[in-house]
Amino acid sequence: MGNTPAYHEFRDRLRRDLVYETPPGPARWRFGGLGVLRFACFHLRVLAGYSATRTLIRQGRFDLDAYGQRAVANLRMAEGAGGHVKVTGLEHLAAAEGPVVIVGNHMSSLETIVLPCFLLPFKDVAFVVKESLTRHAVFGPIMRAVKMIPVSRQNPRDDLKRVLTSGAEMLKAGTTVVIFPQATRATVFDPSQFNTLGVKLAARAGVPVVPMALRTDFWANGRWFKDVGPICPERPIRVAFDAARRVAGTGREEHEAIVTFITQRLHEWGLSTKDVPYDA
Repeated sequence: MGNTPAYHEFRDRLRRDLVYETPPGPARWRFGGLGVLRFACFHLRVLAGYSATRTLIRQGRFDLDAYGQRAVANLRMAEGAGGHVKVTGLEHLAAAEGPVVIVGNHMSSLETIVLPCFLLPFKDVAFVVKESLTRHAVFGPIMRAVKMIPVSRQNPRDDLKRVLTSGAEMLKAGTTVVIFPQATRATVFDPSQFNTLGVKLAARAGVPVVPMALRTDFWANGRWFKDVGPICPERPIRVAFDAARRVAGTGREEHEAIVTFITQRLHEWGLSTKDVPYDA
């Protein structure tokens, strides 16, 4: 941890290439083909990463560079476990002047720990997160150390008010806000569970909205503990961004465009979605 030059090299290359794909023949962990060893090694390394980050926080050394470096370390960890990562559409983040609202589907814990390494080179970011995560014994201190907007997921009206108020303040200050409008993580995208909070925030703050599609079921949800699931290297890791767009009127058209973008990308990546008509 704290290898800042390595992060700067990754950041600068990403800004130049505007695309990322796992290079051919990266170093892999040696598991002897045993999934149980891959599972154990991956989750132990996740815990080690949390521990290292908490140490930096206690020492007052957890800054944006450390945040980005930790995210890159998480990316390398996923690749070391056999994950093949491809990120496209970064030119849309580079082209968007000022802060934006990024709206995407939520599939697993992987995007939470990896996405910052692809976002921070272009935008200062804050995530909308479940309030319970800020009190979590393991990663609560990390959640509180980064920019975020906590929501309860219990009272939609209060959550709406908090996101619109705090989100607009952050956007005004130049921070991009990342929202996963689904009620929970899901491998099957259901438009009926994908609310319009993102476009409402973008409309209120007068900033563009950027659609984001994710396939991160490489880290599957666990049977008993959602965050402790199997690691599936046969499932590719994909992230795609679409062009920024301004929100007009009620935002219905923009919301439909986000849903369409996510649905199309998931189909291209071999995943099914629920064909539920959008209803504002």
